[in-house]
Amino acid sequence: MDAQGRGRADDVDPADQWVLNPRTGEYELRLSPSAPESSVPGPRASEPRASGRRTTAPGREVPPQRRRRAEPETPVPGRRGRRPEKKKSRGKRVLLWTGGSMAFVVLVAGVGGYVYLKHLEGNVSTTDVGTAGSSSFKKDEAFNILIIGTDKRTGEGNEGYGDKGSAGHADTNILLHVAEDRSNATALSIPRDLIVDIPDCETTLEDGTKKVIPGTSGVRFNQSLGDFGRDAGCTMRTVAEATGIKPDHFMMADFNAVKTLTTAVDGVDVCVEKAVDDPKSHLQLPAGESTVEGEQALAFVRTRHAFGNEGDLDRIKVQQQFLGSLMRKMSSSDTLTSPTKLVKLAEAATKALTVDKAIGKVGTLKDIALELKKVPTKNITFTTVPVLDNPAEKVKATVVVNEAKGPQVFDMIKNDISFTEVEQKKKKEKAAVAARLKGEKSEPGEVRVRVMNGGAPAGSAQQELAYLQTQAGVSKSENAGNAPAEVAKTTLEYAPDQADQARALAEILGLSGAAMKPGESVTNAQGLPTMTLTLGKDFKGAGVKLDGSVKKPDLDTESTADQKLCAS
Repeated sequence: MDAQGRGRADDVDPADQWVLNPRTGEYELRLSPSAPESSVPGPRASEPRASGRRTTAPGREVPPQRRRRAEPETPVPGRRGRRPEKKKSRGKRVLLWTGGSMAFVVLVAGVGGYVYLKHLEGNVSTTDVGTAGSSSFKKDEAFNILIIGTDKRTGEGNEGYGDKGSAGHADTNILLHVAEDRSNATALSIPRDLIVDIPDCETTLEDGTKKVIPGTSGVRFNQSLGDFGRDAGCTMRTVAEATGIKPDHFMMADFNAVKTLTTAVDGVDVCVEKAVDDPKSHLQLPAGESTVEGEQALAFVRTRHAFGNEGDLDRIKVQQQFLGSLMRKMSSSDTLTSPTKLVKLAEAATKALTVDKAIGKVGTLKDIALELKKVPTKNITFTTVPVLDNPAEKVKATVVVNEAKGPQVFDMIKNDISFTEVEQKKKKEKAAVAARLKGEKSEPGEVRVRVMNGGAPAGSAQQELAYLQTQAGVSKSENAGNAPAEVAKTTLEYAPDQADQARALAEILGLSGAAMKPGESVTNAQGLPTMTLTLGKDFKGAGVKLDGSVKKPDLDTESTADQKLCAS
């Protein structure tokens, strides 16, 4: 079709409505000058719909095409109408990971005007989870998002999935932790058959009243949602009870998310070691690589009989591999430079989402998307809660936390410790170590330091002081009480002439170069200069090394988002 022919209303390409703004470098949705200022693109209620409109999804109309000026008789070579040239992303096409049974949906932020983003916000459903989560999203802190995929049947075409009449249980669950410095992230899968204690939880009813649903002990994790009217806030509280990690927010979707999103990106690449023919899920794939979308993609992530021991734990591994592939597809240049695909993704993602009220606004979703975009895929670790077969069962159907490995995994996430080697972090750390740790060290008995509590558990300063004096030989140490303010990381402040003492103490405590803060000394009761050790929230106990060089446990399931793996 030539350029002139594209001016007809019945031949509108959705991408033609996105125009590059040369001042911002962003594609913007341009509406007709006569279009109403509405939060949802579309015709006025009192006006008939224009003929020939195209839709991006069933029942969702594309806004009217912008009126064009007369075009020259000879089209500009290489250009079609007013379609913008493809340009590399300047960081404004962003991805928001979340999930249903596959755990990630996309929110496009920054590709359109405020009107269209408000329209997307109208697609998103929200739930009031009260004190189960955080009241707001903070861009300068680490955060945890609980991603829930439910088995509830909603929407046309889902009759064959999930339990008929189910209120929607927590079928697939991923706790996504994003590091404070955005250098890494950990996606921790929580098995639906994990035995947990569900605490009492307060829910908000449709009429606005509050109701407390009694908790229960020794039940499957998936019962934390749906049973007795439990909402996502109950699932968040259950995660905090079972792991000690409090989710800040939640994102939830059902089966439709997998189908609509994989279709929007023209399929996701998967790989299987052996040919699959599963009559229960209707999944049929040849050995090797394939591209799946829609119903076939949903069958891939839901099948329990095609891989491994045909259990939920093996299905989780397959889902993690699928997620890595989906993330690579969504972040590819082919997707991010296509306005048409971005519109489809935005519509599909927001219609699939239910989130907590604290992040239900378009501005907040955009902020989250921008923060998530900073994390390199090679530093996103997929792993699963370490578990063992439930010893109370003769016929093994459920699992319990492996107490030899689980607590350490939970502590690493709570303390914002990466499961991957983060190159940027290592380079900064090496530079700091070279500058601050290299040189002579004093004898422990010559080290003079006062210990302050700046966010560690109560009594930590006295416990660390006792360790220094009785076991480390740092006899010239004293307890200085609480610090003026809480700090996230433990620090040691010292004057330049105390560098040899600082290096000695850093070696004893396992302090990194980044934790050493050249500054000023203070004077103790004897009038002598003294360093200041401030114990932060990362303090793990008296005598425990503080350098973050934690040896993670050997995990049965672990991969990163940049790896291409084959299901087996």
